[in-house]
Amino acid sequence: MSTTKTICPTPEMSFELGQELGRGLRSGDVVLLEGGLGAGKTLFTKGIVNALGYDVDEVTSPSFAIVNLYELPEIDVYHVDLWRLDPGLDIYTAIGLDEILDSDRALTIIEWPERLAQSPVGSGVINVKIEGDGDEPRTITIDR
Repeated sequence: MSTTKTICPTPEMSFELGQELGRGLRSGDVVLLEGGLGAGKTLFTKGIVNALGYDVDEVTSPSFAIVNLYELPEIDVYHVDLWRLDPGLDIYTAIGLDEILDSDRALTIIEWPERLAQSPVGSGVINVKIEGDGDEPRTITIDR
């Protein structure tokens, strides 16, 4: 596993780091995105999805929808937000996460993965931790 830590003094740099990561992602990959409220998880996701060719203006936080789907010609990006779900719930079954992870076309981005009883594992799992809030620079750690 390799780890990179980047300090992003501006939201634009966080977006660009998301783009950089997104250029190397493919179906079957899972991005576990940790960070507090307002840390920039959705902004980082916008960078990922933009790198894949999707319109960033269409990317929104899935806090209320729980799962947003961004369909592209080669890949389906599932953007999942577990913040409002009870950690005791069988999330895999309740929101169909097991089916999403089994899809041949799915790239899955999960916000608040610590709410899962068991995190996805495998070579395609990337852990991203965003630290900082408000106007502070963000420290973004990526473990692959």
